[in-house]
Amino acid sequence: MWLLRPPGVYAPQGDSELLLEALRYAAVPAGARMLDVFTGSGVVAFGGARLGAAEVHAVDLSFRATLAARWNAGLRGLPLTVHRGDFLDHAVGRFDVVSANPPYVPTGHPARTRKRRDRAWDAGEDGRECVDRLCRAAPHLLRAGGVLLMVHSDICDTRRTVRLLQEAGLKASVAARRRQAFGPVLRRRALLLEQKQLIAPGQREEELVVIRAELVSPAGA
Repeated sequence: MWLLRPPGVYAPQGDSELLLEALRYAAVPAGARMLDVFTGSGVVAFGGARLGAAEVHAVDLSFRATLAARWNAGLRGLPLTVHRGDFLDHAVGRFDVVSANPPYVPTGHPARTRKRRDRAWDAGEDGRECVDRLCRAAPHLLRAGGVLLMVHSDICDTRRTVRLLQEAGLKASVAARRRQAFGPVLRRRALLLEQKQLIAPGQREEELVVIRAELVSPAGA
């Protein structure tokens, strides 16, 4: 898919592709209300609109990303409402589908000290700053029967994500997996990740996962 993407906006890669595949498999209900957080250029939000979502909200902290998402939606004539800011500030109401490609690359420093140009992927010392926030927020974002689809690398602990979502009362499991070679950012940080024991010595490959979490309707609801 051709996209307008200003410098500094996250380019759709293997994680975006895997999330789109999971979204297609999830069968977005016709007329669904959807929230796409950490939207970047908007590619996953566009996928939801094309699959039948009637109301799609896309959120990103980056001014350039929100500008790109608006441009790309306008060029395609897609019904997309784009918000700039923290996803919790713009998640008004509840949604049938929440999709997320959050920053998940571990750094050598707390995420609050990250450089603006690295904001699309830096996620704190263990890569979980945004992932953990989303796990905690998920029950409050979804309607009964609603589904969260979140992609991240196994480097930031797949089992922990599934466990946190289950502890929050959602039915959660890994819905899709894909192995791929490290991209440029992880290659630059490989030695740091080895030192932090987040990868094995010499490892230059990661497993991407999409985690599906459903807010199950109470019995009799």
